[in-house]
Amino acid sequence: MENPTRQTAVHALVDELVAGCERPFSDARSMPPGVYVSSEFLSLEEQAIFAKEWQCVGRASALKAPGDYLTASIAAQPIVVVRDESMGLCAMSNVCLHRMSVLLEGRGNIRRIICPYHAWNYGLDGALKGAPLMNQQAGFCTESYKLPTIRCEEWQGWIYVTLDQDARPVHQQLAQLSELIDAYAMTDYIETFYEEHVWDTNWKILAENFMESYHLPMLHRATVGPHSRLEEMECPPGYSAFNYHWITKEASLPIGNAHPDNHRLTGHWRKTTALLAIYPTHLVTLTPGYFWYLVLQPRGVDKVHIRFGGGLAPDFIADPEANAHMATLKALLDEVNAEDKRGVEAVFRGVHAPLAKPGHLSPLERPNYDFARYLASKLTAR
Repeated sequence: MENPTRQTAVHALVDELVAGCERPFSDARSMPPGVYVSSEFLSLEEQAIFAKEWQCVGRASALKAPGDYLTASIAAQPIVVVRDESMGLCAMSNVCLHRMSVLLEGRGNIRRIICPYHAWNYGLDGALKGAPLMNQQAGFCTESYKLPTIRCEEWQGWIYVTLDQDARPVHQQLAQLSELIDAYAMTDYIETFYEEHVWDTNWKILAENFMESYHLPMLHRATVGPHSRLEEMECPPGYSAFNYHWITKEASLPIGNAHPDNHRLTGHWRKTTALLAIYPTHLVTLTPGYFWYLVLQPRGVDKVHIRFGGGLAPDFIADPEANAHMATLKALLDEVNAEDKRGVEAVFRGVHAPLAKPGHLSPLERPNYDFARYLASKLTAR
């Protein structure tokens, strides 16, 4: 049974968030500390956001052959996305229909989905193919078992899934973003590295950290900070499904600017980096030559699971120097991530403080303001 006092407290917290979002951006403040530490607030997010929104689970180019798969969770639902025999993408429940064991972990390649508990096994389309000894049970029929399918769509080379059968197609929700970044042709970028991590912070703190570049000169003073010119950054108002900002500069590595063979990008676009925050948890740094990304999944209020990957634009894939440049970039990204980890974990410790309270946002934190308004709109939707 729900605790009435806790329910009253979480609704008051939502009201406080909404009230903050009603301020004009010129007087905007950060979100109240409680949104990062309240388990009841996270439960609302699970119901109103994670169980309903489109969420990225990885890069389509990572699933190259029939049987290649990746696993993820949407709210409390484990899912698996498989490249089927016809090279289509198929998403389905990753829970056995027998005694409900999780079927697959991580990424890999399979010919069949075999339950690690009792060896019930399924085809790449989710249909049950075999179940040891079950032919001795008169009421059992193999044909009546098939893993439930999950809505799955591809956008700009990314795999998106949702539990909501009524959600608008993802390409419609992100149509305005497609127009903004169309020149990059991100669909053709190839993933060259992928890792998973867990950090000790709330998922929103990490999301907000990615969205703003205001912290670069200080938090990243040992890496990219000295090269960060805040006056060069543009932070336009966001849209209902995403926010973004631009940085136009001469990159320190050749892969940060357009390849000489890239004839799609002209003018300033050849040197412009786009930082994209696609709600709720898909964060992308997109440059003319490479990309890197984070996909977040909350594990309670105090931990966040991170999918961290990246790769190259097609112009650089065949370049003999590209791998060396990518290795240099990856080493830098690892250092930057270590700095971010220290930063966001420090913020998470700070939001627990009795005297913690929201401060004014800077002009470069417009994306954080838009993100707060997104959360408020979803948590108050009826």
